[in-house]
Amino acid sequence: MQNDIRTEMGGIVFLLLLLLVILEVIWSWRNDKKVYETKDTIANLVIFAGFQLSKVFFFGFQYAALSYLAQFALFQLKINVWVFLISFIAVDFVYYWYHRFSHKIKFLWAFHLVHHSSLFMNLTVSYRLNWLSALLTPFVVSPLILLGLPFELVAVSFGLNLLYQFFLHTEAVDKLGFIEGIFATPSAHRVHHGSNEDYLDKNFGGVLMIWDRMFSTYQPETIKPTYGITSGFISNNPLVLVFKGFYDYFKGKMDYKG
Repeated sequence: MQNDIRTEMGGIVFLLLLLLVILEVIWSWRNDKKVYETKDTIANLVIFAGFQLSKVFFFGFQYAALSYLAQFALFQLKINVWVFLISFIAVDFVYYWYHRFSHKIKFLWAFHLVHHSSLFMNLTVSYRLNWLSALLTPFVVSPLILLGLPFELVAVSFGLNLLYQFFLHTEAVDKLGFIEGIFATPSAHRVHHGSNEDYLDKNFGGVLMIWDRMFSTYQPETIKPTYGITSGFISNNPLVLVFKGFYDYFKGKMDYKG
């Protein structure tokens, strides 16, 4: 029964996201914004499909790792609304540092490179994610599990965090007034994807921008970002995009940023 509900909800969410992509394509075409390019978009969709398959493939590993860690938790917190809220905020805090380290540590950048490789900013870029990134997730959230947060709530919070970020990958939404610098917004995230010198290594927050404020990585959008990594165009081949970071890492050639 629960699996049927999850499947139905997942289908509804997918259709909603697909509808938003279609609306953004229409907006781009009618306003001549050129935020979509055919080969780039096809690459995004193939990478998205591969990422969904990877989640299924690595689910057993993630579940086993989180269940094992839960045995050593300092506390055993019960599932309720307050613990969920704590979990959600804690996940966002951990995500901020994971995201920031992914731009600073070459091994982690090998995973993250694919997400910054597009020269465009649109909703399909949001799921331009590495197929092997699921291997890192248990290690990223392990401190929260060891503290005693239920791994079910941590997993849900992480999923919601990524879902929220889908809506950040667009040029269709301008600045959002007073919430800029408090919550992650499309404007703030456009800065994060910019390869402009002033925009490098800025705005790492997933949902909240207060972490960037606290740790001096916040940068408001002042000029139109130049998207992509500092070395420019890589490829439209999904396999090249997913594995280039690893190839360059082991070859010692990773001298670009995004």
